This record gives sequence, C-alpha cells and structure tokens, in this order.
Amino acid sequence: MAEQNTEAKLKLQLKQERIQLWNPPYTDENNQPGQQHMQELAERYAPLLCLSVSEVGGALETVRAQAVKRGKGNKAFRETQVATVELLLPRDSKKDPKMKNYLETRLDVLVQEVVDRISDQFGLKHIKLILNGKTLSVDQRLDEQGVKNHSKMMVLKVSDAEWKQQLSEEEEKKKNHNESVQRTQKGFQILSERDGSEDPDTTPFLEIADQRGNPLKIPHKEKKALILAMGFHEKGRSLMKKKQFDNALCHLLQADQQFSKCGSALLGSVDNYAVLQLDIVWCYRALEALSCLDDGKSRLQRAEDCFLQCYGEQQQRLLMIKGNTGREEVLFLRLYLLQSLLSYIEGNDAQAQHQLSKVEALYSRLCLDSEKMAQLMALGFTEREARLGLRACQGDLQEAAIHISNQRQEREELKQRERMKRSRRMEVIATLTELGYSRRDAARALHHADGDVDKAYGILLESSQAAQATNNNTEGAVSPDQVEQLLYLGFERGVSEAALRLTGGDVQLATQLLLDNQGVLSPELLSASPPSSSSSPSSEEPGTSSSSTADSELVNEVLEDISRHEEDYLDLTLEEESELIATMKTYLNRGPTHTL
Repeated sequence: MAEQNTEAKLKLQLKQERIQLWNPPYTDENNQPGQQHMQELAERYAPLLCLSVSEVGGALETVRAQAVKRGKGNKAFRETQVATVELLLPRDSKKDPKMKNYLETRLDVLVQEVVDRISDQFGLKHIKLILNGKTLSVDQRLDEQGVKNHSKMMVLKVSDAEWKQQLSEEEEKKKNHNESVQRTQKGFQILSERDGSEDPDTTPFLEIADQRGNPLKIPHKEKKALILAMGFHEKGRSLMKKKQFDNALCHLLQADQQFSKCGSALLGSVDNYAVLQLDIVWCYRALEALSCLDDGKSRLQRAEDCFLQCYGEQQQRLLMIKGNTGREEVLFLRLYLLQSLLSYIEGNDAQAQHQLSKVEALYSRLCLDSEKMAQLMALGFTEREARLGLRACQGDLQEAAIHISNQRQEREELKQRERMKRSRRMEVIATLTELGYSRRDAARALHHADGDVDKAYGILLESSQAAQATNNNTEGAVSPDQVEQLLYLGFERGVSEAALRLTGGDVQLATQLLLDNQGVLSPELLSASPPSSSSSPSSEEPGTSSSSTADSELVNEVLEDISRHEEDYLDLTLEEESELIATMKTYLNRGPTHTL
C-alpha cells in the first residue's frame, strides 16, 4: 500500500511538470532507463516525499516501466488489435505480490475463452472476472461488456465446497460457479411471490419495513427486485463473516444489480443500499483489490449520499425516528476509514489523515468498556444486546439496561401484534372458504383488500362474474398483467401464455411450471387440457407435492443466511477496523505530510 501511495504522488508531480518518463532522456531507444536523468529526478523528489533517494528511484523506475509497457501496448493494439489487460489475481495466486500480471488478448473473443486461459495459466479452478464492480458474462464478448485496452479485471476464485462432495466428476464438469447465486435467486424469487396469507409456520414470507418497523407498501415489481437484492446481500454478509470474501463479493454484486431496478425514492427510505456499497468496498480491501480505485470511490460516494438522504443532515431524521444515533455510527466509522484508505492510495495524505482523525474520534466512542459489557451480560442480556445498547446510550450502563429492556418489550409487542394480525387473517380466509372460494383466491382477495373482509368478498364476487363471462365469451384467454409478470421473470411471451392457460391463470403455478421445465413446454404438456373453472379447490396437480417440497427446502436454505435480529448489520466488534486503523497510522506516520 505504501508503494501505491508513493507512486501516486510521483505521478501527480510528473504530470504537473509535464515530464514523460517513457520518452528521452528518461528512456532510451532500447526502452532502458536513462540512468543519469532518473537519478536526478530521484534526488530532487526524495526530500519532498521524506523518503530515501533509493526508495524514490525504485518507485520512479516502476512508474517509468509501467508507462513504457502501456505505450508498447497502445502501439500493439493499434497495429494488431491485441489488447493488454491487467489481472488483479487472488492473493494466494500471486508469485510475487509486487509484480503486476497482464494478459494479451483480442477484445472480440468470448469471456469464457479468457477465463479458460487464466485458469490454465495460474492454476485456478473456478473463477469469475469483475470489471468496474460488474461480473462479466462468460457467453458474451469482452468488448460487448466494456473491456478496453489497459482495463483492469479482478479475478475471483469461486468456492465449490458447498456442492463438490455431492457431485461425481462427470457432473462436476457440467456445473458452473453460478450455482450458489442461482439457488439464492430462485429461493428469494419464491419468497417474493408470497404475501403472508398462508400460515407463516409452514410458509415463511418476507416483509419489508422502514426504520420504525412499519411495513412498506411497494409496487410488485420493485418489491420483487428489493427482496432479491436484500437476499443476495444477506447471503453475501453471511459469507463475509466466514471470511469467504471471493464468494461474498459475487453475491454482493448480484445484490447491487437488483437494487439498480428499484426507484431512488425507495432506496432513500432504507439504508440497505448504502450498507451494500460499504460491504462491496470492504471486500475489495480484504481481497487487496483496491486497484479498483475509481469503482471504490464512486461506491463510497453513493453510500455517503444514501446515508444523507436516509438519515438526514447530521443524522437528525435518524435521531427523530430512533431517539439516538450511536448504533449507526459504526457505519460512518467504516465509511470514513475506507475513504481514508483510498485517499492514501491516491497519494492524498492530507485527506487520508483528515478522514482518519474522524475515524479515531468515532472509535474512541464506540470501543466499549469490557467491564460494562460483562455487567450487562450478567443481567441476562446477550453480547449483541449489550454492545448495541451501550453504543446507543454512549456507554451509560444504567441507560443501556433500560434501553435494552424497552427494545425487548417493543419487539415482543410487535410480534404479538403480528400474531394477532395473522390469526385474524386466517379466520377471515376460513370464513371466505366456507362460502365456496378456494383458499388461494380468498387469501389473494384479502391481500388486495388490505384485510377488509367485505371488500375481499366483493373482489371475489367480481372475479367470479368476470371468470364466468370470460368462459362464455373468450375461453382460453389470459390476462395481459399475468403475462407481463412472467415476462418480467425472463420467460418468452408464447410459453408464458401457454403456461397460464395450462394453470388456469395462476401466475405462481405457471412460474413453477416454467422453472421446472427450464422455460420450455413439451408438446405433451401443451396438448394437456387446462383445469376447469369448476374443479375442486382441494384438487392437486400431479407433481405439486414434490415441487412444493423442493421449494420449501430451497426457501429454508436461503432463510438460514438471514439474521433474526434486525440490527445485525450494526453489530460490529470493530476488530478488523482496529487493525486497519493501526495500519493506516503506521503508513501516515512515516514522515511529515506533503502535498506535491
């Protein structure tokens, strides 16, 4: 990191003086350094950086060699269309940590070809390529995804530990590193379709709430994207806790793609998007991939903007909602710490020191007294409750105990209200089913009626009349809205309409039918008759039971990664942050700060 800091300062000074190291007298006709002139530069710059002449000379030579290589790469690209891209390899795959790795390739080739070359050359089994925070698709060309001459691509190892033991060698070859991501996506897609009308003990569902815990009313499409985004984020955070940063980053970037489908107003009402940006840059740091400097800076800026919109100026909105801001301060500590790190790598020591001073002030407030932690835990509170309570109350032991007790009571009252709400809902659904409607139709009508039984009954009556009219006039037609829902999931229009006809217009069953058949319906299925409108509500299509079991297993799998505590993301021990603070102080204290 110190080398990057020195090189950044030298590049700035060279740019200001319009010195081109790749040209004479600093580089001769054989691309070798002009020793005398390079030595003179080193002697002139060494006092400015408070470093030895030999250290500055070595850094200047690194900058010069990079510039020469870049120039040669530009010439080769103009003449042969062969580009040079820099590879940011995993730490344990680097033979020499200080040596940069490059790959020469045409840009009109598929990413899969480049993946295979990198795997063979560096002995990596399963990898992904990341460019500017986006995962490159293996079935598309490099140039189609923004890869250019001199682009920097991060190489991530993808763990196959979760599924390797169950697969035979032949099956393993057919599997790809996206399986974990695909299972996560499918599991949360199932959850995003559930509205809570079923028994939550047997059919779990997710509800999105604001900072007060109140459910948010969100348009269907945005809600689906938001649930997927939060699901990928939770999976990524779970992997971060296990120090599996390669795999975590893959899931976090998927979350980022899903968040991009949500409106800015929605993102401004919750802090999840800002926390995600911090987590992505924290993974960059853990993977020593901070050469992704531009992407890291832009993500931290988005996080800061989102915190401002969500929490208000000086966190006034947060203070009004929660009564304190102590717990959320850990997010700002991490934000300022990462900003300090990136400023240092850019060569801006003054800005790095400024941000680090803010970090140290926060750290002194948030680093807790172990004796007070022990006293609270002796009262029966958990370690997490003790930590969050003390931070919320600025270390006041008595206030923290009261605060935690109040939070427990509020949480229990919320659960009780939810239980009563669900119990009432189940009673209403039972009443509607006694009138001859199916349980699924009754639940959906009640959902659309916001729990009003009379309105729900009216919706069911209208639906029955409309269905009868449809059967009489246009048998076999499907709703455009239903088709649009399936198109949104990525299915083709033709098979979407056919699936809806086969399932009697049931979007959830049509979705499952298409997923089970990989989006292609066989002639046998297409020739089958759709269910009659007069069929018994309790009748079950063949295969539904096994499909339901598979869904339940998948949902339970993804739910394991979701914390049961709503403030889990604020429960940071600050151990990793403490180590990085010490590292930053060591680097910044090497000598006086200078602005070149």
